[in-house]
Amino acid sequence: MEDRIEELEELRAEALKGGGEDRIESQHEKGKMTARERIDYFLDDGTFHEFDQLRTHNSHNFGMEEKKILGDGVVTGYGEVDGRKVFVFAHDFTVFGGSLGEVFAEKITKVMDMAMEVGAPIVGLNDSAGARIQEGVKALAGFTEIFHRNQMASGVIPQISGIMGPCAGGAVYSPSITDFIFMVKDTSYMYITGPGVTKTVTGEDVTHDELGGAMTHASKTGVAEFACESDEDALDQIKTLLSYLPSNNVEDPPRVEPWDDPERRDDALEEIVPDSPQKPYDMTDVVGSIVDEGSFFEVQEDFAKNIVVGFARLDGHSVGIVGNQPKANAGTLTVDASMKGSRFVRFCDSFNIPIVTFVDVPGYMPGTDQEHRGIIRHGAKLLYAYSEATVPLLTVITRKAYGGAYCVMASKNLGSDVNYAWPTAEIAVMGPQGAVNLLYRNELAEADDPDSLRDELIEEYRDEFANPYTATDKGFLDDVIEPTETRPRLIDDLHMLKSKREDQPDKKHGNIPL
Repeated sequence: MEDRIEELEELRAEALKGGGEDRIESQHEKGKMTARERIDYFLDDGTFHEFDQLRTHNSHNFGMEEKKILGDGVVTGYGEVDGRKVFVFAHDFTVFGGSLGEVFAEKITKVMDMAMEVGAPIVGLNDSAGARIQEGVKALAGFTEIFHRNQMASGVIPQISGIMGPCAGGAVYSPSITDFIFMVKDTSYMYITGPGVTKTVTGEDVTHDELGGAMTHASKTGVAEFACESDEDALDQIKTLLSYLPSNNVEDPPRVEPWDDPERRDDALEEIVPDSPQKPYDMTDVVGSIVDEGSFFEVQEDFAKNIVVGFARLDGHSVGIVGNQPKANAGTLTVDASMKGSRFVRFCDSFNIPIVTFVDVPGYMPGTDQEHRGIIRHGAKLLYAYSEATVPLLTVITRKAYGGAYCVMASKNLGSDVNYAWPTAEIAVMGPQGAVNLLYRNELAEADDPDSLRDELIEEYRDEFANPYTATDKGFLDDVIEPTETRPRLIDDLHMLKSKREDQPDKKHGNIPL
């Protein structure tokens, strides 16, 4: 027995070395952690339980039978993050460049299946050269097994991807189906075809980073939600994100012990909306003043900046935040903003996270660029997402809410539970200037001083229509509140809506305008 235990210990020690000291050192020289270092950093100390540590590949082609390494290039298992169960897999770039083969894929699908069975999040740490060429179609089949499980797990357990090295070709599709992607600046990239093929086919000369680096995907494509400074920063941010999320779709989001007075009223809110309707302000200042102090965790900060999304806490409860951003394109809704907002709303709805929406939107962005990119179809995604949501929906109109954009941003008739407006709110079919130009075009054309008449008519229109009281009188708003009342009112409403139940029509699934 003693000899057998010694043999086991030797095998385990060999498995821990991965591809060997030289390749581990090479990983460190690139500013990257190894797969095991990432898992050790990420999980609570002493909680990691590894599966399939001693498995090796089954390939006998191209001399692969002489190149068997324990673990086969991926570390899998489960542990805890802040005392909560999480499943994890991490590609080991020191072993065959982290390339995926048949056994590699079987190890990942095993932990994905377990995560689904027990109802716990799964975190994938990607650092891979892609499919293992030596295994041919078996590698492609392995990828496909993972994709299929990503789809089945979507909306059932949180799926989070950390991209900490290369992720190219078919390998990108698994992270793209997951809920959130964290990339690391300078060391990670994602693309379907790399710079070499791109230059050959299109003539474009582009670097890895320009083509698919962290900031490219965080700011231009929206593929990544976060661009992080280092492996450690990415893992820390994943931990923070998990703290807002339930473990699965039948649990409520975790509540932390509240540290902020639920009755707190921030007088700064009374001055935050400028008197001039054309003057911008920062919606994140509004959010920060209302939610539990320091709790706002913004998502996709660098993409579609005209809409703000993220997680926060109200009296310790996790909530999703959506808000128009007046300091970016006046807070108009665009193709990118609609996609960003709708995906976030659908995620929150999948995982029982109430949504608080702050509205200051003059409309959809006009112009041929937006129309030709399909603003009609993409804009409808946000409408669809709010309309199908069954979680508590709370809406606060801080200033402008015009036309179709008013309808889309969690309006009462779209299914929002509680709708408030500040006294600064302007709710109308269109802004006063546009309305006056349309309604009084003949009078303005005949006037001796059209500018003076226009200003007079705009003021009359604003007094009559561009205010919150007409909508309140019709029941489209539940109340007009002082800005300082917002935090305590929202907290009380969240408690009231905790037992909300809403049944949707029986159907396989809807056909969102993708």
